[in-house]
Amino acid sequence: MTVRPFVPWPDVRLRTAAADVPEVTDDVRGIWADMVETMDAMPGVGLAAPQIGVMLRLAVVDATPDRSRRILLANPEVLEADAEIEKGTEASPNLPGVSAEIPRPKTVTVRFLNADGVIDRRTFEGLEARSVQHQIDHLAGRMYFDNLGRVKRDMLIRKARKAR
Repeated sequence: MTVRPFVPWPDVRLRTAAADVPEVTDDVRGIWADMVETMDAMPGVGLAAPQIGVMLRLAVVDATPDRSRRILLANPEVLEADAEIEKGTEASPNLPGVSAEIPRPKTVTVRFLNADGVIDRRTFEGLEARSVQHQIDHLAGRMYFDNLGRVKRDMLIRKARKAR
């Protein structure tokens, strides 16, 4: 397992949709292992493969304080989203030094290939749901700040550039 470097914003890979994973192989499991190691080395609760330059629809999430509930996802897609929206602070190691309050559904049901290569369907709540949605955005070539209005988004990007 290796801690991988983050792709810095505005690298084009962060704006490119990742490719579907046809099946879970040992190579995919190796990428997940590196992603978990990288996630554990940062102050965050999830990571999408494009964030480390791997253009596959892979994500890892663990929102527990002791990192005891690792969720490995390939090709995740939201099937259902709760009508109840809540705001939460989001950030990205690809654009360090800034964060924003982002509204997202409180609960989502997601379909994905799990670590065994089996199609799984799971409902996520709270911080887990927020992180899963954040990772799915990355897999589609979106950043969390794309969920802001233009003025707030532009202010956040200007602030990040000054923080470098």
